[in-house]
Amino acid sequence: MSILNRIVFSIAVSVATTVAFAQDIKGDAKAGESKNAMCVGCHGIHGYQSSFPEVYKVPRIAGQTESYIAASLKAYRAGERKHPTMRAVAGSLTDQDIADLSLYYEQLGGEPAKLADKAADAPADVAALLTKGNCASCHGANFNKPIAPGYPKVAGQHADYLYVALKSYKAEGNATWGRNNAVMGGIAKQFTLAELKTLAKYMANQPGDVKTVPQNKFR
Repeated sequence: MSILNRIVFSIAVSVATTVAFAQDIKGDAKAGESKNAMCVGCHGIHGYQSSFPEVYKVPRIAGQTESYIAASLKAYRAGERKHPTMRAVAGSLTDQDIADLSLYYEQLGGEPAKLADKAADAPADVAALLTKGNCASCHGANFNKPIAPGYPKVAGQHADYLYVALKSYKAEGNATWGRNNAVMGGIAKQFTLAELKTLAKYMANQPGDVKTVPQNKFR
């Protein structure tokens, strides 16, 4: 089995485990709406920017997959993703809270848009990077239809956020930022920072479902 195939297989096993665990607790979107006070201050404002570890737009999470949102919050809570603010927020949430919020934000995006089954043809240099990372094998041919619910939709996400996220998987030994994921770490470390920025920009320019939905008090 090639290194790339082993990586894909490891991701599949990890996602299957996460999804199986998530099925033990059922989310309630209505309950999630009443629990999102700590979320809307950043994720409910168009163009809101985080300043740590650098200035970048916070991710669009409305319309993101429920399982991925839940896995992300649990990773912040466990310290597998290092970000002081998100660690504090996630640390205050129970598994039920996470399930409720995750379902709420998935449904907040509304009905998924009818998008192309395949992303626009990339320039040769970008296509080579996409092939090297085998990005479509998990995120889907259009980067908006992941092959499993535990993977994120990345098409249409903010380019600067995608870049910081990818770069975080390369971080080692930093106490305050970085993402401890062996699979994505192995993929991200194949690329230079300039190449990660190129990938992030391309994916951000593809049409996708994720969006920022302002809450009433922020409209």
